Amino acid sequence: MQHRQNGASQEVAAAKAGVSVRSGRRIETSAQKPCLDTERQWRTREDPLEAVWETELLHLLENEPKLTGTTLLDYLQEHYPEHYDQTILRTLQRRVKLWRALHGPEREVIFRQQAVVAQQGFSDFTHPDNPVTIQSKTFPHLLYQFRLAYSGWRSVTVVQGGESYAALAAGLQRALQQVGGSPIEHRTDSLSAARNNRQNVWTEAYSELCQHYRMTPTRNNLGQSHENGVVECANGSLKKRLAQQLLLRGHSDFDGVAHYQAFIDRVSTSSISATDRARLKSRRPCSLCRSLRRPSIRPSTLR
Repeated sequence: MQHRQNGASQEVAAAKAGVSVRSGRRIETSAQKPCLDTERQWRTREDPLEAVWETELLHLLENEPKLTGTTLLDYLQEHYPEHYDQTILRTLQRRVKLWRALHGPEREVIFRQQAVVAQQGFSDFTHPDNPVTIQSKTFPHLLYQFRLAYSGWRSVTVVQGGESYAALAAGLQRALQQVGGSPIEHRTDSLSAARNNRQNVWTEAYSELCQHYRMTPTRNNLGQSHENGVVECANGSLKKRLAQQLLLRGHSDFDGVAHYQAFIDRVSTSSISATDRARLKSRRPCSLCRSLRRPSIRPSTLR
C-alpha cells in the first residue's frame, strides 16, 4: 500500500512487496473497504426504564427474584399510570431475564439421562384422572406402570387398593412375564411398599423379589422427581390417552375388571405411534438384549 500511495503502478508495487499482482490488487481493494461492524454500539431510542430501573425495580427483584416483567409493569402502571404503558412490556421482560441470568439465584443443573440397553426399568403408581365404573358401581383404583428406559416398552396394570407391596409385586411380575425378561436395575421413587424410609433400607419382601429376578433395586433421590422422569412423563401421557379413549367410547362403564384391564392394555399399546412402534420392535428387549448382553436379561420364572 505504501508503494501505491507513493505513485507506483500496481505491477511495480507488487514486485517491490514480493507478492503477485493479483494479491496486491486484492490487498488494496480490501484496505479501501470500510470496517463492517455488525454489532450496533449505540441505542436507537432512549431507555424507557432509566428513571425507575436502578432506583426501584432492581430493589424489588433483589427482594423477590421470582417477580416477572408483567408484574413489574403492573407495579409501574399502578404508581406511574401516565408514564408507562404496554409498549414497554417486552423491554421489561428482556431486562428481567438478563438480570436473572447475571444476578439471580443459582439454577439447578440437570443432565440428560443416557439410557442403556436392558439397564433400567422404572415402576410407579398413578391415580387415573377419569372415574370408571364396573357394572355401574364406582371402581376406585390405581394404575401401576412399568417402563423400560431404553426402548420405552411399558406395561400398565389395574390396581385395586393402595400402593402396597402386593400391588407392586403383582404389577412388576406381570410386566416381566410380558416382556420375557428383567432389566439389570429396577428403579422406584420412595415407595413404602419397597422401602422402609425411616430406616432407609429396602423391605425384606422387596429385596427378595428383586433378588429372585436378579435385579438391583435403586431409587431416585428424595424430592428429585425428574430422576424418575421416564415413567412420570409416561403416566401423564397415558392418562391423557385414556381420557380421550373414554370420551370416544361414549361411557366409562365396564363389565368387569378383566374387561377394563383389556381396555387399558389396548390403549397403552395403541398410544405408541407408527414410527415409535417400528423403533420399539427393533429394540424389543427379548431379542436385542440377549444378542448384545446375554447376562442382562433373563427369562422370568413366576411362582
